[in-house]
Amino acid sequence: MTQAPVAQPPLSFLEARVLGVLIEKEKTTPDTYPLTLNSLAAGCNQKSARDPAISASEREIQEALENLRSRLLVLETYGASGRVLRYAHNLGRVYAVPAASVALLATLALRGAQTISELRANSERLYRFDDSSAVEAYLQELATRNAGALVVCLPKQPGSREHRWAHLLCGEPTFPDSPTSGAIESAEAPGDLARRVACLEQEVAELRAALQALHARVDLPEQPAAST
Repeated sequence: MTQAPVAQPPLSFLEARVLGVLIEKEKTTPDTYPLTLNSLAAGCNQKSARDPAISASEREIQEALENLRSRLLVLETYGASGRVLRYAHNLGRVYAVPAASVALLATLALRGAQTISELRANSERLYRFDDSSAVEAYLQELATRNAGALVVCLPKQPGSREHRWAHLLCGEPTFPDSPTSGAIESAEAPGDLARRVACLEQEVAELRAALQALHARVDLPEQPAAST
């Protein structure tokens, strides 16, 4: 009898990055997998195929590994040499998802939110999908799991033809403010800017009145108002 998948607590960002690297390197560099701590740190901190790029210390990565090991998401081994401790991922078994889904989760953990087309291209070295509809089918399965969704479809950005998808291994995704997001906000609600300007003008007028009252109370000469 197959055991039903169990909901897992959220991971930290670094824990998800560590898992993503282990999954990636298992397929792209099988001769050096399982990975040593040094190789894992290099994979976490590499600048290409990573979004965002980070600079995590080996100590931080070691702490992430310990947390992952306690949840059986990472397995330790000494490999053939028997001298250096190495690490392997166990994500597929713990989350009860197939290899295709493991590849998608790793790609999202390493590169951030992506469209279906981007996911198919970026995960090709980990798992080859026949077409975009196959990618979408696996994403829908991950989004509707009984044990809790592992991915989410994000609202379509203005001017974009495709939705982006994000992983939920760390809980609900959060995105930092950027010039792009600010431009999107203005485009979606053009009346907001006018209201904000009106409020600011009212606040400036109130501050000027308060300053004039203060000058009158302390019997100081009034300063000329700054031009706007």
